[in-house]
Amino acid sequence: MKILYIIPLAIMLSCCSSVKNQTSTGAEKLDNQLLKDVEVLSSDAYQGRKTGTKGAEMARAYIIDRFQKLGLKSYPQHVNYAQEFTFNSRGGTKVNGTNIIGYIPGKGTNVIVVSAHYDHLGVVKDDVFNGADDNASGTAGLLKIATYFAKNKPNNTIIFASFDAEEMGLQGAKAFVANPPVNINTIAINLNMDMIGHSDKSELYVAGTFKYPELKKYVDTTRKEIKVILGHDDPKLGHDDWTNQSDQGAFNAKNIPFLYFGVEDHKDYHKATDEYSTITKQFFSDAANAVLEVVKSVDKQSSLQQSLKDKMRMTDNPQKMNKF
Repeated sequence: MKILYIIPLAIMLSCCSSVKNQTSTGAEKLDNQLLKDVEVLSSDAYQGRKTGTKGAEMARAYIIDRFQKLGLKSYPQHVNYAQEFTFNSRGGTKVNGTNIIGYIPGKGTNVIVVSAHYDHLGVVKDDVFNGADDNASGTAGLLKIATYFAKNKPNNTIIFASFDAEEMGLQGAKAFVANPPVNINTIAINLNMDMIGHSDKSELYVAGTFKYPELKKYVDTTRKEIKVILGHDDPKLGHDDWTNQSDQGAFNAKNIPFLYFGVEDHKDYHKATDEYSTITKQFFSDAANAVLEVVKSVDKQSSLQQSLKDKMRMTDNPQKMNKF
């Protein structure tokens, strides 16, 4: 049994510097900052990042610090990037949550939302559920994408949304779409990451093109370093339909097009063994690069339109729609 203990932050961060010495055995180098972000956020010091705990507060401080150093802007209604919200837990208890919302302004009025939840399950019977893959990996991927666009001005405004309380029913994403910092009709697409860091088969799934086939052209399924597979989004699949099983579900409920990036459940899913040591580092670096390329490809469309969402109100057949 792993006993909960708190590592002083300074010591823990210095340990993370060891990541810099890692190199890839393949053609692509490992992304050291990406790995450092996961290692920090999934350390025992963060106590599993459960919503409403000190560990979640520490995770927010880390993400906010990264946002500030990257120069992301904060909306006026969100003091220091924080969008606070409340909800009732399944047991009826009132819970306070906090999303971290930053953005990089684009050249036009359309908005892309890149998202990943930072919360996890916390401490259960003295075991720390660190959630390295779920979802420190997606949070690190979000920071990687933000780093790129901080240096390369996007055509469209990109909101970087680090959601809280996904594990409690997508509460952070629901709060965001209920009270977005921009006119919701300007949000063209949600690109969501949840578990992109652990795959022994080097398989990254992309869900969303079943409902929005026009989005297939933005996804490179011919990458050699990993297998990028379209799927897990057909309603006939039942529980294997991921359409509403992570934060993109809140956007889907508002008829906002989405792409969701994730791996299939593995042996460490929702277990205390989902730790940094189980991250498949080369796959993770390659997967984060694949997601970044999708975001870059979508952003090249400088005149993203809302016609698809408008047409969905008039027809029940999205297969015939044309968005981008």
